[in-house]
Amino acid sequence: MNSTPLRTPSPEGTPALHDRAIDNLRFIRKTMERAGSFTAISGWGIVGAGITAFAAAPIAIAQATPSRWIATWIGAAIVALAVSATTTARKAKRSGEAMASGPARKLWLAFAPPLVVGAVLTVLFVRLQLPQLLPGTWLLLYGTAVLVAGAFSIPIVPFMGLSFMVAGVIALFAPAQLGNWFMVAGFGGLHVAFGLPIARRYGG
Repeated sequence: MNSTPLRTPSPEGTPALHDRAIDNLRFIRKTMERAGSFTAISGWGIVGAGITAFAAAPIAIAQATPSRWIATWIGAAIVALAVSATTTARKAKRSGEAMASGPARKLWLAFAPPLVVGAVLTVLFVRLQLPQLLPGTWLLLYGTAVLVAGAFSIPIVPFMGLSFMVAGVIALFAPAQLGNWFMVAGFGGLHVAFGLPIARRYGG
């Protein structure tokens, strides 16, 4: 009978096997995260939205009537949303994420209702001649939209939404003459402050 002991595996291959296992786990985790969230939010698009607000501010201040002031900011909001949507679509195409994917649809569906509420309240406040409530209301509801939609996106987005909500609450209780400055600080400053780190950390 051959009494040669069974050969034990060499420990030299253990580190390589361990490294491969760790790499596989990381790949699986990233794949699951991408499957459950829409990560193609464009930081540069958010910065562009902030720049739009900075550009709109002096135009809005120069308006002689509240209705023209409101129209200026609504026009700026439309431009900002278009810029953000366009840059996000380009980033999604680059990264292979579909704008109509499950996570993307959930994000858009979560984002839209607070904006619809904001539109309804805008009409109501104009009819009641309460334009001074609009800056705080817009900031609060936009922040709500970003916070809720951020649950289906990268982790920093909900914090951006929360920051807008805080700014909105403060604006609602602040003197009415500060409304335009809150618009600049919120839709201008917060967009740029969050858009830059998103662009740096998440590829544009």
